[in-house]
Amino acid sequence: MAYYVGIDLGGTNIKAGIVTESGEMLNKDSIKTHAERPMEEIIADMGKLALKVIQDANLSLDQVDAIGIGSPGTPDNVAGVLVYSNNLPFNMAPMRKLIREVVDLPVYIDNDANCAGMAEAVAGAAKGTKDSVTITLGTGVGAGVIASGRIYSGFNQAGSEFGHHVIVSGGQQCSCGRKGCFEAYGSASALIRMTKEAAEANPDSKLNDVIASEGKVNAKIAFMAMRLGDEVAKNVVEMYTDYLADGLANAINTFMPEVLVIGGGVCNEGDPLLIPLREKTLSRPYFGPGVKKTRIELAQMGNDAGIVGAAMMAKSCVDDKLQG
Repeated sequence: MAYYVGIDLGGTNIKAGIVTESGEMLNKDSIKTHAERPMEEIIADMGKLALKVIQDANLSLDQVDAIGIGSPGTPDNVAGVLVYSNNLPFNMAPMRKLIREVVDLPVYIDNDANCAGMAEAVAGAAKGTKDSVTITLGTGVGAGVIASGRIYSGFNQAGSEFGHHVIVSGGQQCSCGRKGCFEAYGSASALIRMTKEAAEANPDSKLNDVIASEGKVNAKIAFMAMRLGDEVAKNVVEMYTDYLADGLANAINTFMPEVLVIGGGVCNEGDPLLIPLREKTLSRPYFGPGVKKTRIELAQMGNDAGIVGAAMMAKSCVDDKLQG
């Protein structure tokens, strides 16, 4: 039995666990990132956490094949460097070198959204498929593409940024600098903006009552008010799912995955989101007569996606005999 360490690096927490070759997680642990620190200290703590989960699983180093790291930003897996991360103090961070100074195992790095996609492909909603796309709807829009069982991210590992495909020319300002990006219309942040705008424009809407009871505007408000029969809230949900369907249809047209997986907190709405979203999305791609259609499923891996996906990415690199 081969074992792998998966590390999920976030701006708030660093999570790590031991994962088997079939994607089963044996244990996990986490520590605070304290992202204000120098990158060398953060990376050293990642190595120490990897060593701890190995020891806690009663494994020796020679039973562990590799360490995989899922991180926000753009990695260089050949050099073992995190080139840049917007939310962490990393610029050309030598992750492989510094982690191997703490725990001497092969180290592989990829984007966290790619790792989430790998987790869903190996052990989640896309298990048993070779071609899938996982899109996460949070503060932004993340995407992980699995093609022929491998992560696809372009020649520079910066690809699959579906959040920054323009779907409304000259539309809402996006954090990337362009206007009208999918992220500005399909993210949870976008839904919050739409909800807030609708509530302010319609003071008699139940949206305002729900906001008052919740104490703030969040991505659940529109769905909650819609269930109370509020027409304004229904229109917000309709508008959001319409934009979301456009972005997802573009992803399908680009890769024609067997399964498209969507995740993130907004997906906790379940059928009120998923049923109309499936209908809208699958009416838009260019499938052609008789062509099999992509399935759309909700993500299953939850908070474990980063750890499992990073470990499975490392396994893929080991199988391909990449230098770690």
